Amino acid sequence: MLQNRVSADGTIIKTKARGAWLGNRGVIHNEHKEIIRPYKIKAWISCMLEFRGRHREIMQPNRWTELFFLDEATTFSAGHRPCFQCRYKDHIRFKECWIKGNPQYGYNMQTPIAKIDAIIHAERIDKHGKKVTYSEQIKNLPDGVLVSNEDEVYLFFENKLYHWTPFGYDRCEEATLRRSVQVLTPQSIVNALKAGYKPQIDKTVEQLN
Repeated sequence: MLQNRVSADGTIIKTKARGAWLGNRGVIHNEHKEIIRPYKIKAWISCMLEFRGRHREIMQPNRWTELFFLDEATTFSAGHRPCFQCRYKDHIRFKECWIKGNPQYGYNMQTPIAKIDAIIHAERIDKHGKKVTYSEQIKNLPDGVLVSNEDEVYLFFENKLYHWTPFGYDRCEEATLRRSVQVLTPQSIVNALKAGYKPQIDKTVEQLN
């Protein structure tokens, strides 16, 4: 079993659970297919599992490390954004919503995505390599954000909290909207969700309703 699944806080774990999205942080494994660093580049992206019939053998030497995620909400929580190539329409939609949701930067659609990546990078991980979070009341969060509360991770969606696991969401409860939680999703991505980006959410949510 390879260490190539990304958890909600961005750490890379070993699990038998399969993923719905492919992720890229550069070459972060060695010749023994072991993770040796959390990232190599600041452009953390999420890709389609299949694109134009291309096939990749996992963790080849000196090739970017294939990472996997439960759903798109998890990719955002970990600090990844849609790929420009295989997810072009999602990339454009995300960039439009990010710019709309973060007007303080004065960016437009001609702004290089690298500038947005630099902001997201500072919001997802600190200089010591630790996950960056911030406190917020649930009532101020959009659907699709992942939060932590008492060492458990939850998806906020339609006024409910869904408990996150690598295999899907396994239980839910009504959200206390005035409760403060630690937000795992980087703040500027939260703003993009507020501005209208609707992330894909694992179908186990539907099974709990």
